[in-house]
Amino acid sequence: MHIVIVNDFSYVNGGAAQVALSSAAALEAAGEKVIIFSAVDHPTSKQINNSGLQLICTGQHEIAKDKNRIRAVVQGVWNIKAQKAMDDLLATLDPKDTIIHVHSWTKALSSSVVRAAIGKDFKVVCTLHDYFLACPNGGFFDYKRQEICTEKPLSFGCVVRNCDVRSYPQKVWRVMRQIVQKEIGLIPNGIKNFIAISDFSMGVIKYFLPVDSHVHRINNPIIVERAECINAGLNADFTFVGRLSPEKGVELFAHASKFLNLKTKFIGDGDSKIKIQEILPAAQITGWISGEQVIEHLNSARVLVFPSLLYEGSPLTILEAASLGIPAIVADNCAARDMVVDGETGLLFRGGDESDLIAKLDQLRNSELVSNLGKAAYEAYWSSPRTQENHVKDLIKCYKKILSSTL
Repeated sequence: MHIVIVNDFSYVNGGAAQVALSSAAALEAAGEKVIIFSAVDHPTSKQINNSGLQLICTGQHEIAKDKNRIRAVVQGVWNIKAQKAMDDLLATLDPKDTIIHVHSWTKALSSSVVRAAIGKDFKVVCTLHDYFLACPNGGFFDYKRQEICTEKPLSFGCVVRNCDVRSYPQKVWRVMRQIVQKEIGLIPNGIKNFIAISDFSMGVIKYFLPVDSHVHRINNPIIVERAECINAGLNADFTFVGRLSPEKGVELFAHASKFLNLKTKFIGDGDSKIKIQEILPAAQITGWISGEQVIEHLNSARVLVFPSLLYEGSPLTILEAASLGIPAIVADNCAARDMVVDGETGLLFRGGDESDLIAKLDQLRNSELVSNLGKAAYEAYWSSPRTQENHVKDLIKCYKKILSSTL
C-alpha cells in the first residue's frame, strides 16, 4: 500500500502538521510506503529525508506570509504548480493500492491537489482538523464580534458578514476561494471518506459532508512517555498553552486571574501578548518553545486553563496535561469539553462567561481538589492512552477498508 500524506507544511508548525508528519513516520516504520506531499519547506524538513520518508515539496510560500500578494491571492485559490506536481506523482502510482490522506491544504496547497487525485480516481480521505471544508474562515467564528457564527456557509448572510480576522476584502477573497474549492476542487462533495477527531467537532461539521460519505472516528495521538503522577495541588501556576489571541480566550483568562490575584503562566505568543502584559504585569509569557519545553512547564502547572471562544477541533494539550497529572478547566462551548469529565478530571465553565470562569478558578485554589482532579485525569488518560502505535493501527485498518470499498 502507498500512502500520500498531503499537508501544507513539511515541518511541524501546529497540531495538524504534528499529526500528519508523526503519523507518516510511524506508518513508514510499520512497513508502509509513505510519501509526504507539501508546499512549504523548512530546514527541519531535512529530518524527513533522513528518516527514509519520501518528501515532495513544491517549495512555495505560505500564502499569508508571501510578500508578493498577487501571487499569494492566485496560489491560495488554485495552486497550479502544486497541481502539476501532484499529477506527476500520481502518474507513478496505482489507484488500486494508494490512499491520498489530506490533512491541510488551505495555507499553501489549495484544493487543486485534491482535485487532481479525485480526477484520477484515487481514494481520498480527509482528516477534519478544522472546518475549512465548509466555512470560508475555517472556524465558524466571527473574529470581529468574537463570537460563534451561525450563518450558513456561502449564504447571503455569510457573504455579507464581516467576520474575517483581517478585513472584509480578505473575507470576499475567502468566499471566492470557497466557491472554487467547492465547485471545481470538489471539496467536500468529491471526497467519500473523512476522519473525525472528536465527537464535538463531528457534531458541528457533519451537516456539511456528502450524504453518501463515510466518517471514520480516529483519535489524534499523544506523544508522551508515562511518568509518575504529579501532585498538581503542590504547584502554583495557572497555565495557558497556545496562540495568544482574543479568540483563544486569553484576555478573558487574564481578567479573571487579575480578579483572583492568581499566579499565571502563558506558554505561547501572539497578538494579545501586549494586552495580557497590561492586565497582568507579573504574568510569565514564555513565547513559542519546543514541545519538550512545553512538557517541562506543564510539570509545574497547577491547572491547565483552556478558555477558547472557538469551536476548536481536538486540542491535545488537555490530554498532554492529563497524562502528567495536571487537571484542566475548559470552556464548555468547544471540542475540549470532550476531554474533561466535569468535577472528576477537571472543570467546565460557561464559554465566554468571565464570572463563571472566576468562580471555577476560585474553586481550584483548593489544593486537595486540584490534587484529586489531577490524579483522576492521570488515571483516566493512562487507562486508554492515545499512543502513536494505536493511532497507526487504526489508520491502516481505515485505509484498507477504504481501498476495499467501491465508493
